[in-house]
Amino acid sequence: MKVLVTGAAGFIGSHLCERLLAEGHEVTGVDMFLFKEWERFKQYSTEELLQHPNFKLVNGNLLELDLKELLEGIEVVFHQAAIAGVRNSWGNNFRQYVELNILMTQRLLEACKYLPLKKFVYASTSSIYGITDGSTSEDKPAMPISPYGTSKLAGEHLVHIYHLNFGLPATSLRYFTVYGPRQRPDMAFHKFLKAVLQDEPITLFGNGQQTRDFTYVSDAIEANILAMNHPEHGNVFNIGGAERSSVNQVLSVMEAVTSKKIKIDYQPRQPGDPLHTWADISLAREKLGYTPKITLHEGIQNEWEYIKKMYHS
Repeated sequence: MKVLVTGAAGFIGSHLCERLLAEGHEVTGVDMFLFKEWERFKQYSTEELLQHPNFKLVNGNLLELDLKELLEGIEVVFHQAAIAGVRNSWGNNFRQYVELNILMTQRLLEACKYLPLKKFVYASTSSIYGITDGSTSEDKPAMPISPYGTSKLAGEHLVHIYHLNFGLPATSLRYFTVYGPRQRPDMAFHKFLKAVLQDEPITLFGNGQQTRDFTYVSDAIEANILAMNHPEHGNVFNIGGAERSSVNQVLSVMEAVTSKKIKIDYQPRQPGDPLHTWADISLAREKLGYTPKITLHEGIQNEWEYIKKMYHS
């Protein structure tokens, strides 16, 4: 099949492109290389992709590109592109979140609404839930506590109304704290492991007792493939990991993996960061056959090898 992946040079997008190519699909990737300081990482992520005969990378902004031309012959769309990050979404920065998470999504949906697509898969986030108590299922009311979560929920609502009104064969996946090789430099595991490598203290917001459902990137990719092949449309699925842990437990695993003692610079908890996330993935298990496989220790080991390679080079 001919597949479009937005955000193709990013963390999850590049892994998704690799998996699709390995399965024999023809992939067009789009990325706008928004942050200059991240270009090195995106270039690394796409280095092998660009050698593949069935891959094409388009450098551009979906708000400006000719989408009719871009979507010609496309059968499946994975909309991974977004500006992420809870802490950076406050104040004047929110304008970018509106443009890239809401307006961009609406423009892409508008271009897709009459196409004979097999599937449109939207990358959503656990940040749409906000404050939770215990395991969270998809029917929990969405109450985001950050502008970022609000922008992604708006995108999810747009996907839903295009499904209802135009029959767009759409599925939304709510990712819970995805980690692994090629993480963005602003993400916690990347920053933690880089600091350990360089023998610097890590900055920890809060006391480390906050918990997350950590999802390894290959499990998140498997969820996308399952969603693409799922015959039902209009669904929303939680995508969580094999293990749920506190940040303090994560740091213990990092010490075991790196054989280094971690130094911590404690800072106050930041606005918009929930204390706990916990994915109820029973619906994804039942409908998609989704079963996360990668343990936290295995996943951190893989990311540590990536960090050493990136910064030693």
